Amino acid sequence: MYFYLRDLSPNHQIGALFIFVFGFLLLANIVTFVMSIREHADDAEGDKRRKDLASMQGVIRTSWMMVLVFWVGWVTGDWVALTVFGFVSFFALREFMTLSPTRYGDHRSLVLAFFVVLPLQYWLIWAEHFNMFAVFIPVYVFLALPVASALANDPTRFLERNAKLQWGIMVCIYGISHVPALLLLKFPGYNNKSAFLVFFLVFVVQTCMVTQHLVSRKLKRAPAIPAISQSFNWPSWWIGVTAGSLLGALLAGITPWVPGTAFAFSFIACVAGSLGHLVMKALKRDRGIPSWGVNVRAVTGAGGLLDRVDGLCFAAPVFFHSAIWYFNL
Repeated sequence: MYFYLRDLSPNHQIGALFIFVFGFLLLANIVTFVMSIREHADDAEGDKRRKDLASMQGVIRTSWMMVLVFWVGWVTGDWVALTVFGFVSFFALREFMTLSPTRYGDHRSLVLAFFVVLPLQYWLIWAEHFNMFAVFIPVYVFLALPVASALANDPTRFLERNAKLQWGIMVCIYGISHVPALLLLKFPGYNNKSAFLVFFLVFVVQTCMVTQHLVSRKLKRAPAIPAISQSFNWPSWWIGVTAGSLLGALLAGITPWVPGTAFAFSFIACVAGSLGHLVMKALKRDRGIPSWGVNVRAVTGAGGLLDRVDGLCFAAPVFFHSAIWYFNL
């Protein structure tokens, strides 16, 4: 498969991926639809099956959305993809902060986050200032936001309030912005094909998480960390990571790497994404909510968006900077 994909022209690679990916997602939709029309008993086991099915349908919808973003980025150019991910960051951060209570003294920091930090981060990507892009938020923004809060003259829970906002910016803006940043990387001998890396990253991480979810349901092992996740156990986690990594090796033909290197990069992305998803679950438990979108759909306009992209928020920065280190860009 590696040599077959490598020998195809970019347009033929697009066609092959179109048939493979959309066929796979269509099949997944059909399977979940058939499962949804089956009757389940009105007991705890039936409720669990319905919740698992709803969760799986959410993952499939997210996969459709992310793959469509790939096609949009390929067809229309980098500007549109950057704009789309900019809106994803905006609504994800809005969702995060809606469920993280703030005070009047935080308002100027929130305005800076949404209307200064977010557009500047994406402008740095477009301008290809990757060195500044990498440190702008974790250095300059993290130092500036507490200053803005201190000037508001409100010391009540000062550290806690600033930590929440900084964490939200780190995940929702810094993490997500690394996905479209892949579009502008220029690898040796890989000109004008960086959109494939966005597809590669999204597809291997989503495969890892879907596989982990399905295997966890089948194994029915005791959860490793029940206070945070009832579905996480190490055997299913390893199987999910392995499945995503092997798929990455099979898709090496659309990347600048050979299969072994593609496997390693897929492994890095899958580990970061799946464990990042676990971290976001811990944050939800801390807030006492089952989903980022619960009871806030009308407020945020996103309805659980952060639940769908949380794995990418962690996988994208690790994947991006690993690629830069590997090619010494």
